[in-house]
Amino acid sequence: MKAGHCSVAGKALFSAAGKTFMTNLRSFRRTVLFLWFTTSVLHAAEKGHSASDRPPKPADQGGTFSIGPSGFLLNGHPFVIRCGEMHYARVPREYWRHRLQMIRAMGLNAVCAYLFWNFHELEPGKYDWSGDRDVVEFCRMAQQEGLWVILRPGPYACAEWEAGGLPWWLYKNDSIAIRSRDPKFMEPARRWLCEVGRLLAPLQVTRGGPILMVQVENEYGFFGNDASYMGEIRDALKAAGFGVPLFACSPAGPIRNGWRDDLFYAVNFGRDPGGAFDKLRRLQPSGPLMNAEYYPGWFDTWGSPHHLGKTDSYLADLTWMVTNNASFSIYMAHGGTSFGFWQGSDRPFKPDTTSYDYDAPISEAGWVTEKFRRTRELLGAHLQPGERLPPVPASNSVISFEKIRPCSAVSLLKELPLPVRSANPLSFEKLDQPFGAVLYRCQLPAGPAAELKVGAANDIGYVFLGGQSAGYFDRRHRSFSLRLPPRSEPQRLDVLVEAMGRVNFGQEAVDRKGLFAPVTLDGVDLGPWEIFRLPLDHSHLGRLSFGKQTTPGIAGPVFYRFEVPISSPGDTFLDMSSWGKGVAWVNGHCLGRFWQIGPTRTLYVPGPWLKPGTNEFVVLDYLQPRDPVIAGLEKPILNECHPERDVTAPKPSGKLFFVEGSPVVSGRFPQGADPRTILFKEPVKGRYFAIESLSSQDGSRSTSIADLSLLDGKGNPLPQQNWSIASVISEETTLESAPAVQAIDGQISNYWITARKDPPSEFPHFLVLDLGREEKIGGFTYVPRQGGDKDAVGRIKDYRVFVGKALVEVKRPGREQ
Repeated sequence: MKAGHCSVAGKALFSAAGKTFMTNLRSFRRTVLFLWFTTSVLHAAEKGHSASDRPPKPADQGGTFSIGPSGFLLNGHPFVIRCGEMHYARVPREYWRHRLQMIRAMGLNAVCAYLFWNFHELEPGKYDWSGDRDVVEFCRMAQQEGLWVILRPGPYACAEWEAGGLPWWLYKNDSIAIRSRDPKFMEPARRWLCEVGRLLAPLQVTRGGPILMVQVENEYGFFGNDASYMGEIRDALKAAGFGVPLFACSPAGPIRNGWRDDLFYAVNFGRDPGGAFDKLRRLQPSGPLMNAEYYPGWFDTWGSPHHLGKTDSYLADLTWMVTNNASFSIYMAHGGTSFGFWQGSDRPFKPDTTSYDYDAPISEAGWVTEKFRRTRELLGAHLQPGERLPPVPASNSVISFEKIRPCSAVSLLKELPLPVRSANPLSFEKLDQPFGAVLYRCQLPAGPAAELKVGAANDIGYVFLGGQSAGYFDRRHRSFSLRLPPRSEPQRLDVLVEAMGRVNFGQEAVDRKGLFAPVTLDGVDLGPWEIFRLPLDHSHLGRLSFGKQTTPGIAGPVFYRFEVPISSPGDTFLDMSSWGKGVAWVNGHCLGRFWQIGPTRTLYVPGPWLKPGTNEFVVLDYLQPRDPVIAGLEKPILNECHPERDVTAPKPSGKLFFVEGSPVVSGRFPQGADPRTILFKEPVKGRYFAIESLSSQDGSRSTSIADLSLLDGKGNPLPQQNWSIASVISEETTLESAPAVQAIDGQISNYWITARKDPPSEFPHFLVLDLGREEKIGGFTYVPRQGGDKDAVGRIKDYRVFVGKALVEVKRPGREQ
């Protein structure tokens, strides 16, 4: 039913009951209310939405929120925003109120909420706002708990979420330019923002709702420099009905990129608030000081240690903001869990873990932490007049269960759907498949041992020859070739490609999945192909034929089914310590991915997803589990890495390599944390880039880099999707998570640092990048480790840079050979 039908029906009813209206106003009002309710529910049902999909009825009275010359004004009075980020998509709906109460009890007065576009529009034009996607109810609930809302609707979010929140179906178009004025991007983005406005514009403070501010895009300064694009997103939000203040945010370094004087700006940082706000003031001399993302911890990627934020440093910076009346948002106040297949990937390709604990003040399961207690104590001492802290809500119950073995199992490759036939392999996007896995099959002739080589396998490729495992492809290391044994007769080649989450940051967010041509055997193209779609969705799992067999006796991925008796449901943590790599479900809910390399060894199971009686767990393992058992633990395992179990990665040679040739440029970086761009006298062509540190600013024996980007001949950043670390003299992965790959992930809040426990005895230190192909390099930008002087350990002083087409082995640490 169209919205206009309501008014037509109302006029007909008025015409038929005019006299009744004049004589019995109350009866007529009841009739109109009934008609409004009926048509609204029909409208919601017709679109497949929940009842709360309806825009709420505007309040009779609203308030005002504005940006004053030195601070925010709420209803004309000074107001300081004390906000905490929480993503409703990472928390079961049944726990929303509990987590909001925790945020309020910590001393915060607002909650910051991302809307992930792809979470609500999985198919073009089909929006879902039901159940765990009911953002209207989330905002209403926040208001009921005494919290204002800072809305971040995108269209791009980042947040370590699949593709940064951008829908997978955008990438079906090979020529799309994301986050730009390209109509192929802007038209669906405008439709999305219009839909957001339809639902949430009625919840603005001016109409009696909790929404104070709305963000325009997100950290665009990291991505581009088109102020007109930012203007178009701003105009789209205004056209969608948002009249509250609009704002943009970015870290201090790139904040001027795409800057607009008609937007209010906030700055993001994880340390040194004074320095960051000073840089903001140079561009925005007046108005409130606001931090839009203050990091108490950091996210985790597979294979690296769990990040732990330093509580004392976090509280010191928070104290600075509180005492200087600066508004802030703690990112994250509560991280939660990236259930399902919604985990993203850091660039160039570092898949994020399922747990999004973030070392936030409120733990993944909603528990009080030391960081929570000390934050509450700090903010409780700086309350606004008339404000009181509510009591801390009790934690939800936790249960455990003993080890249980599977009752049945079935091979992933046993029950295949009808294939798609193609001369060349097709991507997930071309197959109209968002997530899961795809099997690519062809016949190989008899022949001697040969090299199988692919253009790319995004993201992990499991190779089978004649039904037996033959090796792996691994995008993390650009490992896209392997040696196949001789074949005395024709054999079937299967390449199963698992998608691990699209990159959520930078130009690399245009991240298509699957097997990519050319696929060759000793240089000869292979094909034709049979391609099998394995989406791992509800429909796929519902087709599985679990028998009584518990060991399928066949190579390759296997689904295991468990029946777990539970008398009284509660939260638990599924112990995946004995498993390889895969995905787990409980009672139809996808818990997310697991991987034996760590650091996360458990999967959070929310109590509302369990039931009294028998609970069905399903585990898909792409590798072979050491022991196919599951158990429920009362505490998570978040920091246990096992690099020796990383079977898909190529084995390290243990050798050090450096770029062949003479330095392209050498010099000395000035002190401070500002980015430093160095342009070459003329562009240099090469595949390998090395930066050699000869000394440090602080006199220490360490070298650190927050970010390193390369520029083409015109001064534009080079894309990094093909990059990998070719060689590094050392990296710290024990005392903290600071591997070399963090120097090229674009996240300036983390960094690479040389090993601190046993550092090399003397300089030079070096980092060598493999660009994946020859590039014309016109310069580079070096971002020092961020923060104040106390965080300056390892900032480079004297340096040399090398570019070349080949590597040479280094016989001992340093440049000597």
